[in-house]
Amino acid sequence: MTRVLVIDDEPQILRALRINLSVRGYDVTTAASGAGALRAAAEKSPDVIILDLGLPDMDGVEVLAGLRGWCAAPVIVLSARTDSADKVEALDAGADDYVTKPFGMDEFLARLRAAVRRGSVAADTDEPVVATESFTVDLAAKKVTKAGTDVHLTPTEWGILEMLVRNRGKLVGRRELLQEVWGQAYANEGHYLRVYLAQLRRKLEDDPSHPKHLLTEAGMGYRFEA
Repeated sequence: MTRVLVIDDEPQILRALRINLSVRGYDVTTAASGAGALRAAAEKSPDVIILDLGLPDMDGVEVLAGLRGWCAAPVIVLSARTDSADKVEALDAGADDYVTKPFGMDEFLARLRAAVRRGSVAADTDEPVVATESFTVDLAAKKVTKAGTDVHLTPTEWGILEMLVRNRGKLVGRRELLQEVWGQAYANEGHYLRVYLAQLRRKLEDDPSHPKHLLTEAGMGYRFEA
């Protein structure tokens, strides 16, 4: 049973999500504060986390930063904040998706299923290690190192990098990449890729503004070159 932690200070949101997720077979834990969220995450080891940014005791981005130090579960931000700067801040802090309130339950559930898929892909122990001048990707361990140090990637960042690395030297189309990582419903959300590729380059490339390994093919897609 997939464990979901829902963090929100609005009782009606918590109740609606608890009911909708429980009837679909999810094991749901709720928290109404940042401190409660961090405790619940430590105790329950959720498979996916739904996080509101407007919490009473601390900002949701602070909670996200606290989680990302040790928790690899995908995080879907659920917020009334619609400004693009808020979205970028949350994604930079390690969120995997961003849903604005009010939201449609069907779309939200689709995003949740996509997040669960990204977070639960089983490792294949026979997969190779791919080394570049700047970083090394271990496909079996789902780990990236740079200058001998582990680089933390969110499940979404890993999903993008993994697909590009598995197709190294080949052009991966934007639509193909979006469908693989986010699901069929996101085939036209090209801005997602721009944000995440920029994050990956900041973390992995020696010169993010002049990438050597994570390359953009204008108007077509992306390519990984070792």
